[in-house]
Amino acid sequence: MVSPVPLSPQSRARALAGLGGGELDVLVVGGGVVGAGAALDAATRGLRVGLVEARDWASGTSSRSSKLIHGGLRYLEMLDFRLVAEALKERGLLLQFLAPHLVRPVPFLYPLRHRVRERPYVGAGVLLYDTMAAASGRALGLPRHRHLLKRQALREAPALRSDALVGAIQYWDAQVDDARHTMFLVRTAAAYGALAANRARVSRFLRQGERVVGAVVTDLETGEQTEVRAKQIINATGVWTDDTQSMAGTRGQFHVRASKGVHLLVPRDRINSRTGLILRTEKSVLFVIPWGRHWIIGTTDTDWNLDKAHPALSARDVDYLLEHVNRVLATPLVAEDVEGVYAGLRPLLSGEAAETSKLSREHLVAHPVPGLVVVAGGKYTTYRVMAKDAVDEAARGLDEKVAACITQRVPLLGADGYPALWNSRHSLAQRSGLHVARIEHLLNRYGSLVPELLDMVAADPSLGEPLPSSDDYLRVEAVYAVTHEGARHLEDVLARRTRISIESWDRGVDAAGTVAGLMASHLKWDRAHQDREVDHYLKRVAAEREAQQQPDDQTADAVRLGAPDIIPVR
Repeated sequence: MVSPVPLSPQSRARALAGLGGGELDVLVVGGGVVGAGAALDAATRGLRVGLVEARDWASGTSSRSSKLIHGGLRYLEMLDFRLVAEALKERGLLLQFLAPHLVRPVPFLYPLRHRVRERPYVGAGVLLYDTMAAASGRALGLPRHRHLLKRQALREAPALRSDALVGAIQYWDAQVDDARHTMFLVRTAAAYGALAANRARVSRFLRQGERVVGAVVTDLETGEQTEVRAKQIINATGVWTDDTQSMAGTRGQFHVRASKGVHLLVPRDRINSRTGLILRTEKSVLFVIPWGRHWIIGTTDTDWNLDKAHPALSARDVDYLLEHVNRVLATPLVAEDVEGVYAGLRPLLSGEAAETSKLSREHLVAHPVPGLVVVAGGKYTTYRVMAKDAVDEAARGLDEKVAACITQRVPLLGADGYPALWNSRHSLAQRSGLHVARIEHLLNRYGSLVPELLDMVAADPSLGEPLPSSDDYLRVEAVYAVTHEGARHLEDVLARRTRISIESWDRGVDAAGTVAGLMASHLKWDRAHQDREVDHYLKRVAAEREAQQQPDDQTADAVRLGAPDIIPVR
């Protein structure tokens, strides 16, 4: 088992120095799930790898998904069997081996509205879904689907209106905290030797004739620039793919369109159900997903041509989701029930379809100019396949023979030993003095790395206390986010290392000062710097709340941009 490597301020400084210290085999641009996966793939093949991200790890699409690891049941209806089979295999790998501490099963109920024709049709699709999962050899740990009568369905989900269904089918998929999973990919890549630095932007590519031979990387924290030489560069920048390609003087062989997906969080007690829901809409499907003490309701699928860094959510988006979910709920939700919101952008391969819901969820890899590989499209669940294909393409441009991909056999940090620690959670609670519920929370976020946090609590028992107005999270988690998980700013902790920004009624306002204080000594912040971090975060929350009241995308986007990034990315 590889030894854990912290993503500390010191390791970031060493990575930036190392990036300029000799030619890399591969430089990966983009710290979302595909870029992080590509860095891990390349590092575990024995290549010398760098990974840079202009903002924070997973700060774009990879922290704003529906939090599902799934085969895409609705893609069966589109006859996209290859994509579904591929995703189901990856789902099984993540659940059973790669990240069992981060990925877990979740049930969904599909209400049936019609007595005769709907059950055979939907049932056949779900049966095929389960059969394809079993054929992958990776279906262990997930129950098979079951058909329910109306009374059985209402026992599972009493919140449903009696006239909203005549029966139901229940099936199982999986879910993940996407931002934490992506961060764990980065940490695991670093443990295998990758040089990883966030808040480090590629300013321009270096050329020798037609060939791309490296990049100039700017440390956005200090303004210092480093020339990074690399035999191959992988552009894994998602919805920014076309922007990154333009720096190489080419737009590439395909283009990426952004589709906005919106999600709401409501408290768990607002919907009385033991299972998630999947509901058909006019254009797509709507999920109601159990998420700790909350429900996630989403998503939309609409074209987006405005700011890519902070896609804004409008009153129209909130109304759309509430209207559709309320069609089946006995007690309707109202806007005041919404405690948190977020919007993300899917990178879809551009085509002739007028609606983004009809654009391809599959991925493509290209080599538009020598030395530069681009990977785009796809879905979160199949990140590992996308990463493999990108590194395979880069390997073809290297002089030496490169080993084959082995990431299907490389568990993420925290996976090894997780089941044994889970079984020992009561004794861990007794030894640490924390309630067993706290230990379970930590195990499902850190896996077998939990002893690192418990050692910190043992050294300073105050770190075992919960954060203000964010009782699910402990003070030690804010410190660990800085010392081990690469957090550089208050927003990184509140929005991605934890999910306080969407799970708390005040969206993290009450916790902001405490968290900034916990981060300060490890990042050498003085009081003025702490105040700036808190002020920036409060302005972000205020802008998001005001954008939520706007009638459309344009006005919501303009309001959201009123709160600038704490570190501008130009």
